[in-house]
Amino acid sequence: MSRPRILALILAGGRGSRMEVLTDHRAKSALPYAGVYRLLDFSLSNLRNSGISDVKLLVQYQAQTIMEELGNGRPWDLDRTTGGLQIVPPQQRRGDESGEEIVPDGNAAAILDNLDIIQKFDPDVLLVLSSDHVYTFDYFTAIDQHLERNAEATLVTTSAPIEEASNFGVCEVDDSGRVTGFSYKPDSPAGNVVTTEIFVYNPAVLIDTLEALAGESDEGLGDFGDELIPALIERGHVFACPLDGYWKDMGRPETYFASHMELLADAPELNLDDRAWPILTLEHQRLPARIRDGAKVVDSLISPGCDVSGTVERSVLSPGVTVEKGAVVRNAIVLSDTMIKAGAEVQYAIIDRHVVIGGGAVIGEPLDLDDPSSEDLVLIGQYARIHGNRRIGKGERVPGVDPL
Repeated sequence: MSRPRILALILAGGRGSRMEVLTDHRAKSALPYAGVYRLLDFSLSNLRNSGISDVKLLVQYQAQTIMEELGNGRPWDLDRTTGGLQIVPPQQRRGDESGEEIVPDGNAAAILDNLDIIQKFDPDVLLVLSSDHVYTFDYFTAIDQHLERNAEATLVTTSAPIEEASNFGVCEVDDSGRVTGFSYKPDSPAGNVVTTEIFVYNPAVLIDTLEALAGESDEGLGDFGDELIPALIERGHVFACPLDGYWKDMGRPETYFASHMELLADAPELNLDDRAWPILTLEHQRLPARIRDGAKVVDSLISPGCDVSGTVERSVLSPGVTVEKGAVVRNAIVLSDTMIKAGAEVQYAIIDRHVVIGGGAVIGEPLDLDDPSSEDLVLIGQYARIHGNRRIGKGERVPGVDPL
């Protein structure tokens, strides 16, 4: 049997407003993860490891912050003359009456506005991915099932804690694996089987459905769960494909924080050192981390270029972070080139890049929580300057600035 012709669309357009100050000046998919990666690296690495090389990346908000981390696709062997990675800018269209340019609002609308790309490529299978989730997955697990069942759509699913299911699209699945019902971010979810925002589509059916829905709607198609998936389920040929293993949505500060803390376990469920399924990224050359005499580092990830003279416990430091003597960083995520000056204390916080925490400042509180909420965490935006001896309590937000 010949290999199917596969086109992958990665949707990387969203701002990610729930990440607050962390995405004021960058796209959510460009957020660092585990010190040295970006969220977008996971979908690109999974594509590379699955052997899928025709990839269109749809960008919109703060597109430059994504493109500067791609290296023309080289880290994923996608810098090719034919095929490979192609960046697709926002497809604006002129409004009917006002004449103003309209940018698609929602991922279903983004696909609709790029139908010409799909039609020109003429794939047998369309794989649609989001770019802000952390997981490892062989996409052919879903593609092969999709083709065997002659499905019109296949939704890759996972199980979420019932108290978190309302943040996702919730699926009802019968014993045969057919999706029989769907609720998008319901207030009271009926179950805990949720979409991972990995979709396999029959391209012809998808195009016909999107065009039909667009003809019926005056308000746009919004996200996939608003109209598209329910319409496909009504046709009766949508199936679920379970993702076994780690998967986490990075859409909220508390889940971003929790996922980093899970990496610090003795045997984390997400193995970022799996040579058989590597997570690849555009590397920025730095010296190895320097741990100075008298420093204390416990259960932490310390990236290249860091300079630690103080105490770091259960924390993740991105490249180039400096922790001066007498400073304490505990239960925190600190992004690249941030300076924690002598005597400062940082805990239960996410601190963006190029921030300076002045000497003696106290950021966050000693909460001793395994699962802090967003209201427990301090968020400090990029290039912020925190004066010495300032106190910032739990739940506070410090906006970042644009250095330009």
